[in-house]
Amino acid sequence: MEREGRPVGAESGELVTIGEFARLSRLSAKALRRYDELGLLRPALVDPVNGYRYYDPAQVEGARLVAWLRRIGMPLNRIGRVVALDAGAAAVEIRAYWARVEAETAARRDLAMYLVDHLSAEGRTMSRMPDSAENTGSSGSAGSAGVPAGLGVPGGLGAPGGPGAVALAIRCAALTDIGVVRTANQDAAFAGPRLLAVADGFGEGGAEASAAAIEALQPSTWGRDGALSAADLLNALEETADSAARAVRDAVAPCADPDGSGTTLTAMLWTGSRLGLVHIGDSRAYLLRGGELFRITHDHSLVQSMIDDGSLSPEEAASHPGPALLLKALVGEARPGAVAVACRADVRLREVLAGDRYLLCSDGLSAVVEAADLRAAVVAADDPQEAVRRLAGLVREAGGPDNVACVVADVVVEE
Repeated sequence: MEREGRPVGAESGELVTIGEFARLSRLSAKALRRYDELGLLRPALVDPVNGYRYYDPAQVEGARLVAWLRRIGMPLNRIGRVVALDAGAAAVEIRAYWARVEAETAARRDLAMYLVDHLSAEGRTMSRMPDSAENTGSSGSAGSAGVPAGLGVPGGLGAPGGPGAVALAIRCAALTDIGVVRTANQDAAFAGPRLLAVADGFGEGGAEASAAAIEALQPSTWGRDGALSAADLLNALEETADSAARAVRDAVAPCADPDGSGTTLTAMLWTGSRLGLVHIGDSRAYLLRGGELFRITHDHSLVQSMIDDGSLSPEEAASHPGPALLLKALVGEARPGAVAVACRADVRLREVLAGDRYLLCSDGLSAVVEAADLRAAVVAADDPQEAVRRLAGLVREAGGPDNVACVVADVVVEE
């Protein structure tokens, strides 16, 4: 029965009309009807005669949560999973979602800043062209004046592929090791004249996924810098990353749970004077330059997001008891799951210098070996082959709890 337009008889007490509930929840009636259709927020009662929707005031908190999640841009299908969880699990899911958003935003920011620097450099070069044409007797190094930091020319002589440029090459070595504890090796590594790559597979099809991701990169048709502009190189990187994602989806499709199988991927493609970086997951790339070892990738993991927002220090992260939850990885066909991951890799271009040494590795190395020991091994090794052997040895000395994949490459002046 109804009293003043409000039905009575629900277990939790008096129900309210959709208009009143819209006022209480600060959602429009149109939004409430949409959320009902999607199963996000069902009315407590639907009149069987006229179809009017009535809500329990106790539903207000859930309705406001839906509204807040929409305000941060969460997709409706993911909101449906969050509102079905208890408070603690919902908090973990929201943190994971927002960390992924921040990681993707950071990747777009880095690309935007690269493009700003690149186009600014092009503008300065164009403005100097008349003077350069007149002063043909000037030294080759004069043309590098004004190049932004981070876009330094290889070897400090000439622009990539331009007059006065030093011809560079890479010497490299790769190694994978099953470790001491695991019974199967799902890591993969490759080192060749045009490609450096490591991949850390997981799930039922992890070994197939890591192998497929690297195999997809090997037939790359990258040209020399003289044949491709920076914009073309970035487009080629995007296409390369997409090819790896498709290859992984195909590789894990036969698995019982394709979403639960996948791989990380950290790869560098050599153009002759630049390295194109493709990165997704928590495998890493490091650069040794001037005796200092710098990490040049950002982990796509929940722990890294907690470090980024200040809720966890790097020292605490080393002993964090939670699982290694990835926010981004190359996975099978996207389906609803407890934790959603993205398959869009970070891509960027890196200028190189003769004498640079690069290390690519899975977390079977970076999460097991102390940073100081890692640097010492990379610095001390005479060549890449010795370096990968030293690094694998350090993992085994530390108990070898996981598979390990590593690649070391030196940038040298081509003979």
